[in-house]
Amino acid sequence: MRLTKTMRLTALAACAALAISACSTSDDKKTTTQASGGTGKTGGSISIESGEPQNGLVPQNTAESEGAQVENAIFAGLIDYDPKTTAPRLRVAESIETQDATVWTIKLKDGYTFHNGEKVTAQSFVDAWNWGANQDNAAQGMPFFDKILGSDELAPGKDKKPTAKELKGLKVVDDKTFTVTLKAPFSQFKTMLGYNAFYPLPKAFFTDPKAFGDKPIGNGPFQMDGAWEHNKQIKIKRYDAFPASDKKAKLDSVTFKIYDKLETSYNDLRAGNIQITNKLPISALATVSQEFGDRYIYRPESGVGYIGFPIATNPAFKNPDLRKAISMAIDRDAICKTIFSGTRVPASDFISPIIPGYRQGALGDAAKYNPAKAKELFTQAGGLPGNKLEIGYNADGGHKEWIEAVGNQLKNNLGVEVTFKPFEKFGKILDALGKKEYSGAFRMAWQMDYPSIENYLRPIFSKVAIENGSNYGGYVNEDFEALLDKADQAKTEDEGIKLYQQADDVLVKELPYIPVYTYMLSSAYTKDVKNVVVDAQNRIDLASVELA
Repeated sequence: MRLTKTMRLTALAACAALAISACSTSDDKKTTTQASGGTGKTGGSISIESGEPQNGLVPQNTAESEGAQVENAIFAGLIDYDPKTTAPRLRVAESIETQDATVWTIKLKDGYTFHNGEKVTAQSFVDAWNWGANQDNAAQGMPFFDKILGSDELAPGKDKKPTAKELKGLKVVDDKTFTVTLKAPFSQFKTMLGYNAFYPLPKAFFTDPKAFGDKPIGNGPFQMDGAWEHNKQIKIKRYDAFPASDKKAKLDSVTFKIYDKLETSYNDLRAGNIQITNKLPISALATVSQEFGDRYIYRPESGVGYIGFPIATNPAFKNPDLRKAISMAIDRDAICKTIFSGTRVPASDFISPIIPGYRQGALGDAAKYNPAKAKELFTQAGGLPGNKLEIGYNADGGHKEWIEAVGNQLKNNLGVEVTFKPFEKFGKILDALGKKEYSGAFRMAWQMDYPSIENYLRPIFSKVAIENGSNYGGYVNEDFEALLDKADQAKTEDEGIKLYQQADDVLVKELPYIPVYTYMLSSAYTKDVKNVVVDAQNRIDLASVELA
């Protein structure tokens, strides 16, 4: 589950204070670039922008982008993904094979060790997965183990206790081999395995998981350099024992400087106080390409931005027609062009355009700006209590401008009184939603964990994701669940995609969330560095970065 803190914003406040349709806009042509190769300097240290991770740096309990960025540098998984095509690539795994998509045999490469010298073995993965799958540990990655045989015993559900300590579908054959038996065939299982919930853990983790979260021991190209200094920084340094067969880090060290305002981090980038950011404030979007030139990276990425509704806890939002009316009252095109200077694209599906199975126009009328029809449907649906609507958002992500623009559109087109509730940090709004302490509409976004249409459906909208996942709206639909299960067991990828699209159609009809826009990756870096690569999950490949 990759919930995004945001994705790069601030400014045009005057525009946001007005009805968005009254704002002027210009469309600057952007180019897609990456740093060129060549001879760079080995060693050296840099700093990059980061937000405060929500939880301790435990891969099985990380479901947001800030913690995932750090873990991407200090852990190495069975597979990773090509940054351009998103195709899975073997990493720690030597092979991942199956004859029936139910029983999978995973063999490991030699040479990987944890940062304390412990060898990475099959047991390292099996122990980590068993911990993540046990509901007593309340790990946010728990739903990702649901397909493995025995998960029902480890995660029987609310008010029930686990009746087993291990997933019976996991078997260690030898130090380099383990098998995974699923409940049913799932052809995309291999594709899932690059997600951080499937990373290995050393024996030291199980001694004190809480302490581990502040100073994790990974198996990646970087290791922790001291403990996480909360609300200040996280420092990592090169792990010299990382295998040469993989990609060894070129830099000596990297500091993740933690910011709560994107304007501040962008000013630090311009001043050379940090060298890379993968989040830009709105105020920078119109000029960043001119200022940074070929050091500005702009291309499609996997994120989708939503307005969500706590359907399970607030009866005011239960009517799908009311949610559709709100969707039709939002002028997506104006928001993307005016607030985001063209660095967002109006959403037309719940799925990202870079994912196989995406359908242009899948949302149909729900995504078409039609104020008159929206008002009519809103009235027919009974409107909102007191004719009032509150929208919550995280203030550390630069979302104020576009959320206020949406609010002004809803005020003008539906006649509702809209107020806003900023949460100081992304983790705060996630905690409030998870604990059912906030009952207003809310800003939400999703980046892929792995490149599959299924990843935009089950982790956000299924029953299993309510208690331990990212279904913050509490949405439940049995037809949706049945279609997911059927799609999981499809014999071919094409057959599976068609069934997942049918599940997507259920969401289109009911709109538990309103897709507003899809993200374009917008990152920038200074002249001090080169070989900067940002993947479709908006993660910086820090092992590739060199001093220029």
